[in-house]
Amino acid sequence: MWRNIVSTFLTLAIVLLVAAFGLLAWAQREYRAPGPLAEAICYRVDKGATIGKVAGALTEAGAISSEYLFRAGADYSKKAHLLKFGSYLIEPHSSMEQIVDQLTVGGPATCGNELNLRIGVRVNDAVLRELDPASRDYVEVAKWRFAEEPAPEALAKARDKGDLRLRVTLAEGVTSWQVVEGLKAIAELEGEIAAVPPEGSLAPDSYAIEKGTTRQSILDEMAARQAKILAEAWEGRDADLPYQTPEEALVMASIIEKETGVPDERGQVASVFVNRLRQGMKLQTDPTVIYGVTNGQGVLERGLRQSELKRETPYNTYVIDGLPPTPIANPGRASIEAAMHPEATQYLFFVADGSGGHAFAETLAEHNRNVAKWRAIEKQQQ
Repeated sequence: MWRNIVSTFLTLAIVLLVAAFGLLAWAQREYRAPGPLAEAICYRVDKGATIGKVAGALTEAGAISSEYLFRAGADYSKKAHLLKFGSYLIEPHSSMEQIVDQLTVGGPATCGNELNLRIGVRVNDAVLRELDPASRDYVEVAKWRFAEEPAPEALAKARDKGDLRLRVTLAEGVTSWQVVEGLKAIAELEGEIAAVPPEGSLAPDSYAIEKGTTRQSILDEMAARQAKILAEAWEGRDADLPYQTPEEALVMASIIEKETGVPDERGQVASVFVNRLRQGMKLQTDPTVIYGVTNGQGVLERGLRQSELKRETPYNTYVIDGLPPTPIANPGRASIEAAMHPEATQYLFFVADGSGGHAFAETLAEHNRNVAKWRAIEKQQQ
């Protein structure tokens, strides 16, 4: 009798053990299997959120199939208490395991709201955008001139969510004075600026910041990036360039930056000025004269006067030989590369062609014909 009882107990125990292993294997497959989410969503983890609250919200959103398995998997992997505050882009059919990893290990994705404070040559503006998870495109929510206009209500709402990402972006061709004035007007930043950095020493780029970041620390990062870009470009420069130091190359890059906004023209513009330097010709470029008038403080909202074109200043390249003493703006990487690798041409002249670009010429006669065409276009536009 006891033998039968023991045999029955062992059989039952084996059956239960097999069932338990089967259940565990099923649970693991479900935890790692593609989830039910049909379209990407943005999911926000609040500060202090628990794994239970998150599991419930994800179930309601249709991102996971089992609230219990989600919590159990997070507990088993010892990640239930590692939730990180922020907004996350959850991809379609993400498994419960992938979502747990994303919310605890991977960090916030580029989801939710972003405020981009842009310092430009003519305008400083702020753009508030929100990611549309379905299209993966940012949708503009609001735009305003942050130094001149009050912030819209949409910004206050985005801040209330607590996970607004901040970014400062410098346009190519801004002067160091413009950068400093722009940073002073950004309310999210703190601290004083010791001095206006040397012209050309700041890298036009986009910089992630946090509320309370100091203005000087951002300038330091901008300067470090530009120094690295310049050093790398100088190391790989073409042979026999008509400038002897990286600093002179940076002056050339700043002139290229101010002369054209057409990316494909940079190498040609560079070739014109390199050819002129090699032949001992004056550069005769208006942006340098303008810098001598404004000292980089703002934009000259008029044409140059004949008296200004004839006046001798360190930046009047119609009068002086060679390069001006300093850059005239902060050039971007592309203009620096163009200065180091100008196209091989015989061009000595260029003038606007009415399309936003320029007409290039090897001879003065050809250039004069291009100028006449441009004058006719100007007259027609007026």
